[in-house]
This record gives sequence, structure tokens and C-alpha cells, in this order.
Amino acid sequence: MSANTDPCSRITELRELLNRHNHNYYVLNAPEISDREFDMLLKELETLEKQHPEMADPLSPTQRVGSDLTGAFEQIEHIYPMLSLGNTYSIDEVDEWFHRVRTALGGESFNVVGEMKFDGTSISLIYEHGRLVRAVTRGDGERGDIVTENIKTIRSIPLQLQGSGWPDFFEIRGEILMPWEAFDKLNREREFNEEPLFANPRNAASGTLKTLNSREVARRGLDAYFYYLLGPELPFDNHFDNMMAARSWGFKVSDIMTLLPSLESVDDFIRHWDEARRHLPVATDGLVFKVNSLRQQLNLGFTAKSPRWAIAYKFPAERAITRLRFVSFEVGRMGIVTPVANLEPVLLSGTIVKRASLHNEDIINTLGIHEHDMLFVEKGGEIIPKITGVDERDRIAGSQPVRFVAKCPACGTPLIRIEGEASWQCPNKFGCPPQIAGRVEHFVGRKMMNIDGIGEETAQLLFDNGLVRNIADLYDLRPEQLMRLPGFGPRSAERVMEGLEASKSVPYDRVVYALSIPFVGDTVAKKVARAFPDIDTLMSATSEQLAATKDIGPRIAESVVEYFSNPLNRQIVERLRAAGLQMSMPAESDEGRTDLLGGKSFVISGTFSLHSRDEYKALIERNGGKNVGSISKKTDYILAGENMGPAKLEKATSLGIPIIDENRFLEMLGQQ
Repeated sequence: MSANTDPCSRITELRELLNRHNHNYYVLNAPEISDREFDMLLKELETLEKQHPEMADPLSPTQRVGSDLTGAFEQIEHIYPMLSLGNTYSIDEVDEWFHRVRTALGGESFNVVGEMKFDGTSISLIYEHGRLVRAVTRGDGERGDIVTENIKTIRSIPLQLQGSGWPDFFEIRGEILMPWEAFDKLNREREFNEEPLFANPRNAASGTLKTLNSREVARRGLDAYFYYLLGPELPFDNHFDNMMAARSWGFKVSDIMTLLPSLESVDDFIRHWDEARRHLPVATDGLVFKVNSLRQQLNLGFTAKSPRWAIAYKFPAERAITRLRFVSFEVGRMGIVTPVANLEPVLLSGTIVKRASLHNEDIINTLGIHEHDMLFVEKGGEIIPKITGVDERDRIAGSQPVRFVAKCPACGTPLIRIEGEASWQCPNKFGCPPQIAGRVEHFVGRKMMNIDGIGEETAQLLFDNGLVRNIADLYDLRPEQLMRLPGFGPRSAERVMEGLEASKSVPYDRVVYALSIPFVGDTVAKKVARAFPDIDTLMSATSEQLAATKDIGPRIAESVVEYFSNPLNRQIVERLRAAGLQMSMPAESDEGRTDLLGGKSFVISGTFSLHSRDEYKALIERNGGKNVGSISKKTDYILAGENMGPAKLEKATSLGIPIIDENRFLEMLGQQ
């Protein structure tokens, strides 16, 4: 900025410039400047805005990074109800709808707009005088949650409109999506942190949009496509031209949207996209057809649930067939050997599938898989590839059945069968490389010791270079050792050392979880740590004492006793103790504990304003209750916040389970 440039004018100039570059990059996919140049402009704007707070604007490009402040969502009634569309599942059913429309219009000619039905979460945006003022989820169709702060982080959504001709007030509807690339990245992160995977991009987009941390929303790479314009003064009298106008204002309107003048063109549109959709970067689950004329839409009207002038066509479930290249056998941190089908690459639900777990020997035998068979592949929950069958007609003559290995593929140790299970296990816990590296990877994970700078690749690198042979070796690492590794410099080595030091304050129950005791997960570790509040008490506990602990059965008890009966495990624990890790519950941990909810099980659903979900879970446990994930006859209460899922509400009502709000819950604890 030159000395003569007015800072306020420069702020306005930078905002307009950054908004244009955002649109070029995220909507047009045609960037004009490098990422570095964009970042430098954004940094300049951030600096000027700090120096001139009187120029603050909630729609500034600097606000797209989100905030880490949290709070429950407010709800609001939709200006126009967000109705569902009627579904069809065949071309014949779409043709029947077309004929019904023609009959209802008395033979009057009409055009249809064909669109892709994107598989995300619906959103309604309100604009006034060219600026975004409110974003609302679909909710129940009548009311939705206000998620404006989260929507502002999605860079393909214009905060300030461009061009001209937009009404002073209008609503635009669209779909918030998580592209396949962002979805795969997010699930890889969650898998590493031992968090539940999202079943599909729709669930991931919906869950992200309802996250009470807009900075986390900004990080996850959501996108948006828009498909419907509403308002009292729209620029055109037809749907297609209105959406083309919206595109000129900066909205991302799919190029797939097509004007179809006849029934034949509608059928051709379906046949084309039944196949072509597989190459799109986002998830789809069908097509939508709408009568183009707004006057004709008005004449056709609505049923109780959906408009008569629109219909959805749902794509059939995706299934592919491909050839088995070979079956590999992979060893996890607990020594369980898992067979994996390595496949000729095949496109399925938008992604290339090359591998699919076969889980265990019994499944291989049940499917009857032979070498180089042609296998049917589907995506369970639209994400996890699974083998569903074999095409025996294409079996290669003389091919042999796939046999489960008898020895560990990593270390050669004879496998043992776990009694009562279908799994085979390598018993060489302290000499089998993938088990060692897997335990290190588990130990450093976010829900365990949360050691920054060490991920899956680094854990393997440390093992391969002889620096780590067990989890205690991590605390003997030195910066100069790390800097000799590929990809490590002074800062990355420093991050690891800082992460190791910070892990010494991680609570005792998470240390127990991080040890990789078989069958001791996150929840069990908390119960064990509470019942045996220091490591010495836990190491000396008998299986009878452990099994007497609530929710700890004989199998877990025996596993804990077996773990600590091994001198090598005890040696590792002592080294961790010497390194400074927390090996007991803090003295104050029992303060405030009550049995007010003793034996009562709770399901938590919805969003809350007085406490977070995690805080309510902690209150339930601290007062003797139990958190459960799903509703059953054994559930005592549903703690329901705003926007409780309709399926949970219906099930709770049918089972007669009391539904309480947060005020009633806090009254039960004497906190109201």
C-alpha cells in the first residue's frame, strides 16, 4: 500500500479483490493468482482490519476461517416450507409423472429442467441488498437451525453478490456437500485418531455443518451447489433463467442443469447420467426434474408433502464386478491377521476401489473365493467396499481356492486361533514389526497420548530406523536422532519433543487406554482407571477383582491380568512411569461424585445451550449414570436438546422412554 492510499479505501479494494479471486478459484475453477499471492492479500487485509476496527464487516473475506467459539444453534421458521420431492426408481415412473403433468396442464406445451440430485445436506440462504444475512438448515421442513457462521466458511458461497440484477430480497436453496477428496481425507484423520468413520459424504457434510466450531468447519473443505431461487420479485418467469442469473451473481450452479423440451430428451438425460455421474467429484443419488415455467408450477400446485411440478429419480444401488489380483494378509497392532482382496481398479460411487477387506477365514470360505475370481463389489454404507459374491461363470479353469495363511506374513510365527472367534492371531507381540509399529501409532493418537508430530508414517519410520522398538522408547528420542530421518528438520523434530513433553500431563485413564491392552478401549479404560486408581493397584489386581467391576466381564478381566503378567509389559510401564507419565488418578477426581443417577442409562441427542454434549456425558458418569449410544428397552432416559433426530424421537416414543430436556436433567442433579 502506498503512503497516499487511504486505508479504508484499501480495505474495500482488498475485499472486492479477494471476493473475486475466491469466486474464480472455488466456483469457476480458474484461479488468476497463486495461493501465495492470495494469502499475502488476505494477510494485508487482516492487518488493516485490526488497525481500523471501525471498518469491521462480518462478511469480510477474513471471516471465512471461522471461530473456535461454540454455542447452540437458534431455530427459525422457514419463509417458504422446504418440502420433499416424490421419488421414482425407473424411467417408466418418470414418464408417468411427465404424462400426469401434461394432463394437468390441459395439453399445454411445457419444458422440463433436468438437474443432478446431489447427496448432501439441504440449505436455505437469505440475501438482502446483495449480502448474505442468514443460512438455515432444512430441519423438519418448517423450521431449521441458523448456521450462518458455519456457512460463511464455505468459500464457494458468495457473501457479497457480484454482477447486477439481483433482487433486494430473495432466498436461494442448495446442497452442502463434502467432495470425495475431502471426505477421504477426513476419514483417514478419524481412523488415525480412532474416531468413528463417517458412513458417507452426506453424513459428513451434515455433521460438519452442525459442528459448534466454525474453525473446524472451515478446515473440512465443504462445497455447495445451488438449484432453486425463491422470492417476491425474481428476474425471470422461469426456473432455468433464474438459476443462470444466480450463476452470474456468484453462485455455484451445476453445468449439468439442462433445459429438456420433450419426453425423449428427459429419458436420454437419465440414460446419460446413470453412467456419467460416476466421474463426478461429489456424491450423487439421483436426478431431479422440474417444470420450467413458474406460472405452470403455480397451476400444478402441491400435494400435502411435495410439489406436483417436480420429481426425483433415484439411481439404482451401485455394484461393480472386477477381478481379484491376489489376497494379502495384514497384521494389526493386536496381532489379528486380516485378509484383504486386492482388486483390479474399478470405479464405484465416485471413487476408485482397489482393495476390500475379507475380514476373516470364515468369510473367505463362505464366499468360496478362488484365485483370480471375478468378484462382486458394493459399498457398505456407501463408503466401505465389501465383497458380496463371486461370478463363478468366469472362473479360470484350474484355479485354486484361496487359503488362509498358517504363519504370520510379517514375522513367520505360526498363527493361533482365538477361541470362540473367527480370527487368527500372531502371538509374537514383541517381535512382529507391524504389531510394534501399530502400538506406537495407537499410543500417539489424539484420543490417547495426543503426541503432535508423530503419525502413521512417522511411527513406521521410527521403527524402520531402529529408534523405537516399544512405546517407552519414544521418551528416549533426541532431536538430533530425529533430524537424521527423511523429512525431518529442526522444527519438525522440536514439534515431536514438545508433543512428548506435553503428553506427560495426559490423564491416567488415557494412559491405560494407550497401552494397547486387548479389549480395553476408551470407555473400558475409564472404568478400569476409576476402579483401580493407580497403576500399581491395577497391575496387582486379580481377574476376580477386575470382573467384579461394573461393566467389566471375565474376558476383559483375563486380558488385563494376562497383559500385566508379562514382564516386558511391566518393564515398559516402569519406563513410562520414570519418563513422567501420569500413573494415578488425581486426588480430587472423586470429589463431586454422587450416585444420583446410579444405574440409569442415558442417550443424548440434539444440541444444547447450557452445556456441551461432552459435558453432559461427564455429568452422567460423575453422578453414577451410564452413557449409551443407541436407544433400546433398557434405556432409562433420552436427554434431548434442540433438533433431536426424528428417528430417535419415534423410537423413544414407541418404547415409552422418558424424554427430558437439559433443565429437567439438571434438576435431577440439584443444579437448577
